[in-house]
Amino acid sequence: MTDVHSFNNISLSGRGGSNPGLLKINSGGIQWKKQGGGKAVEVDKSDIVGVSWMKVPRTNQLGVKTKDGLYYKFIGFRDQDVASLTSFFQSAFGKTPEEKQLSVSGRNWGEVDLNGNNLTFLVGGKQAFEVSLADVSQTQLQGKNDVLLEFHVDDTAGANEKDSLMEISFHIPNTNTQFVGDETRPPAQVFHDNILKVADVGAGVEEAVVTFEGIAILTPRGRYNVELHLSFLRLQGQANDFKIQYSSVVRLFLLPKSNQPHTFVVISLDPPIRKGQTLYPHIVMQFETDSVVESELSISDDLMNTRFKDKLERSYKGLIHEVFTTVLRWLSGAKITKPGKFRSSQDGFAVKSSLKAEDGVLYPLEKGFFFLPKPPTLILHDEIDYVEFERHAAGGANMHYFDLSIRLKTDHEHLFRNIQRNEYHNLYSFISSKGLKIMNLGGAGTAEGVAAVLQDNDDDDAVDPHLERIRNQAADESDEEDEDFVGAEDDDGGSPTDDSGEDDDSDASDADGGEKEKSVKKEPKKEASSSKGLPLKKKALATEEGSSKKKTQKKKKDPNAPKKAMSGFMYFSQMERDNIKKSNPGIGFGDIGKVLGDKWRQMSAEEKEPYEAKAQVDKKRYKDEISDYKNPQPMLVDSGNDSDSN
Repeated sequence: MTDVHSFNNISLSGRGGSNPGLLKINSGGIQWKKQGGGKAVEVDKSDIVGVSWMKVPRTNQLGVKTKDGLYYKFIGFRDQDVASLTSFFQSAFGKTPEEKQLSVSGRNWGEVDLNGNNLTFLVGGKQAFEVSLADVSQTQLQGKNDVLLEFHVDDTAGANEKDSLMEISFHIPNTNTQFVGDETRPPAQVFHDNILKVADVGAGVEEAVVTFEGIAILTPRGRYNVELHLSFLRLQGQANDFKIQYSSVVRLFLLPKSNQPHTFVVISLDPPIRKGQTLYPHIVMQFETDSVVESELSISDDLMNTRFKDKLERSYKGLIHEVFTTVLRWLSGAKITKPGKFRSSQDGFAVKSSLKAEDGVLYPLEKGFFFLPKPPTLILHDEIDYVEFERHAAGGANMHYFDLSIRLKTDHEHLFRNIQRNEYHNLYSFISSKGLKIMNLGGAGTAEGVAAVLQDNDDDDAVDPHLERIRNQAADESDEEDEDFVGAEDDDGGSPTDDSGEDDDSDASDADGGEKEKSVKKEPKKEASSSKGLPLKKKALATEEGSSKKKTQKKKKDPNAPKKAMSGFMYFSQMERDNIKKSNPGIGFGDIGKVLGDKWRQMSAEEKEPYEAKAQVDKKRYKDEISDYKNPQPMLVDSGNDSDSN
C-alpha cells in the first residue's frame, strides 16, 4: 500500500519531555519530526513489535514498541483517527493494535506486568503507568522488601518540562504471590533480579569504551574527562558531571581553525543539556590539532563482530580530534559535518567576526552558518529569509571592516560584525552559490553593486552628519595611502627624521595662530634640503604654495588625537538606526539617513533634550582632551623633536 497518513500537532512523550511535531505513517514505517526543527524519529516497519491504543485525557495515545526495547508514545489523535489507523496497521503492518485502559482511581497498590522491556503497573486490571526498562540506569534492593529503580538522567530530561521522572520505589511484601521466592530470596529479590535481566542497568556503571582526559570544553565551560559508553557519553569535571544519551545527539561538527593550534568539535543536542537555568544545545570542545592519541576500545568481541562490524576498529592511533569523532560517530549514529567549499582570504574555513560583543569565527557551511565559540549559533540555510551586507556600524569610521546581517524567516536577526573587508568577495560568491536572497543596500543586483555600497562614497542625497563624518575620515585615509605610494617611488633610502617630521605636521595643523603656522612651515624646507627625501616631506613642499586647507587634507592624521565631539543628532542616530532597519527590512543605507533626518527635524526641543545633553558632555570632553593634546608636557616635546633642535 502507498497510503500516507499525516497528522499535525502530535506530541512525542519521552525522556526529553513532550514535544509537538508532524507524524507520518506509511507502509514503510513511522516518521515523526519536531516542530521548529530538531532530531527526527524514524521507526522502520520491520522494527515494530507492538502497537497499542489508549484513551487519555482529551485525546488518544498511540504506543509503538520496537525490538530494541524502545517505547514511543504519540499523543494527540482524534477518535476517528483511531479507527482509520487501526485498519491501516492491520493491512499494512499485519498487527492489530492492543486496546488499553487507563486507571484513574489514584490507588498505588496493584500488580506489575513485565512484558519484554516494558514495565506496566496495573490497578484493577487497568494501566496506571508504563515505563520502558531501557530507560532504567540502576536498580537497588533496599532492605528486604523495597526495590528502587533509577532512570537515566542524561541532563536533557526536563529541558522542555519542569518535572522529570528520576526514580520509582516499589514495595513488595513477603506475601506477594506474583514473584515467588524462598527464605534466601524474598519476592523483592526475585523482582529485582527480573528487572536486571531486561533493564539497561549496566549503563550506569559499565566500563567506558574509551576515555579522553583533560579535554577543554568552551560551553559549558570547563575541563572534563570525556567518557564514551555504549549508550551514552559522560562529561566528568571538578564541579559538574553531565550524562548524555546518544539518542539526544543530533549531529557532530568537526571544524578546524585556520592558522590556529586548535580544532573545534561540536556536539549538537536535542533536547539540550541544562545547567541551572541555562540550556546548552551545543557542546563546544576544543582539541589540540597536532595532539596524537593511542586508544584501545573496550568492546566485547560479540559487539565488534555484529553491531560495529566494518565500522569500528579494536584500536586507534592518530590525531585526537579524528579518533574522538570517529568513535563517537559510530557509537551515537550521528553524522559528521565538516567544512565545505568555502575558503577565506587566509585560506581558512571561517572568517573572523563578532556576535553579541563576543569575538569568534563564522563558518560558512554547505547547509548553514555556524558561529563559534560563544555563543555557539547554528543557522541553517532553510531558516534564512535574506542576508544583507552592511557598512561597519561602529562608532568610528574604520572602512576596513563590514557587517553581515542574516534575517531569519521568523524575523529574528543575527548581526555578525567586524568582518575584514578582504573577505567580502569570498562570502558574496559563497552565499550567491547557495541561492540565498541578498538584500543589496544600493538596490544593485550584482556583487559589484553591493561592493559599491560598501565603498567610501554614499548616496549624494543622504542626510546624516554621521555619514558625512565617515566620508571625510575615509577620504583622509585614502589620501594617506596615495601619499605613501607616490613618495616611495622617489625615495632613495629614507631619513632618520621621519618621526620628527610627522610631529611637525601635527603641530602645524593644531596651531591656532597663523604666525606660528608660518614659522613651522619654514622648518620642513631646511630639513628637506639636508635629507635624502621623505615621502611626507616632499608632499608638504609640493603643496606649500597652495592653500593651507589643501595641505591639511594631505597631512597624516595623528592616531593619538582625541576623538571629535558628537552632536545630538549623532547620538539620536546611534539609538534609532537599528529600529529603523527592523521596521523597514531591506532599506538602503542612504535611505536610513533620510529617515533619521526627517525624524530629527520633527522632534520637539524637549524630545531632543536627552541627546543634546549627551552632546554637551561630549563637547566638554573633547575640549579638555584637545587642550591636553595641544599642550603636552615639555618632556614629551623634547623627546620627539631632537632633529628640530639641530
